[in-house]
Amino acid sequence: MAPESDTIHTPVLLQETIDGLALQPDDIIVDGTTGGGGHSAEILKRWNGQVQLVCLDADAAAIARARKRLASFDQTKISFVESNFRRLAIVLDDLEIRTINKLLLDLGLSSDELAATGRGFSFQRPGDPLLMTFTDPASEQPLLTAETILNTWSEETLATILYGYGEERYAKKIAAAIVAARERAPLRTVGQLVECVIAATPPRYHHRRIHPATKTFQALRIAVNDELGALQQALEDGWSALAPGGRIAVISFHSLEDRAVKRFFQQEAKAGRATLVHKKPLSASDQEIHTNPRARSAKLRIIVKK
Repeated sequence: MAPESDTIHTPVLLQETIDGLALQPDDIIVDGTTGGGGHSAEILKRWNGQVQLVCLDADAAAIARARKRLASFDQTKISFVESNFRRLAIVLDDLEIRTINKLLLDLGLSSDELAATGRGFSFQRPGDPLLMTFTDPASEQPLLTAETILNTWSEETLATILYGYGEERYAKKIAAAIVAARERAPLRTVGQLVECVIAATPPRYHHRRIHPATKTFQALRIAVNDELGALQQALEDGWSALAPGGRIAVISFHSLEDRAVKRFFQQEAKAGRATLVHKKPLSASDQEIHTNPRARSAKLRIIVKK
């Protein structure tokens, strides 16, 4: 049994995902979004010493948490790599791995990242800077931050991002409020951004199940990290490296991600190169949603390469 780590993240659809990957002895498995190591730990509980596991994450802190959580397992069979999954082809080349058998991508923002101070992901920390980068700013200078976007991009572009990436119905009004606010003083903190959203949206929007700034934060995070571009690259490179009979499992949490995965999987299936494990994505059970509300929007899709 692996020791308890300092992660607070609970992996979603854990058993369904690992069962759906249909692991076999000698599989080479890439966990492209290792996070706190929840999925990797479950893999190793079942197959310790029998499979080779590559644990990938853009966040150095996540890799450190995963190392701690997986410390009691056979380390000769585990590789930890601090890298975004969009660099999957480069990572595999560096590890001298030509083909893989399984690829897992859990696209949700982990509870550990939400809780981290100084990153700008959480509404609960109004004083945090507007970074929203998956890469730890302490280990690597981010190329783009939410602060840069908010203070330099045009009102039209901001509205397009908020609507396109966040499906925010008040995108134009929020973009206008952001531009008006930055003309008075640059936006630097989470609290300032939340104030813009509150000012631009009607009172009825402030008393729903989700925070009124949820979609704005989602849109900015996607833009900062080019999440959809990274996902497309990972799917293409993962598919190229996947051996016949290999599987890719993806857990998505919003419609844009799920749409991209669905489109890629259907493209390969229609071309006769793959089989879909499920016609429709799997969702979390009522019991799981009760114990982990973040599982409510999760969708799991799995594909098998012919």
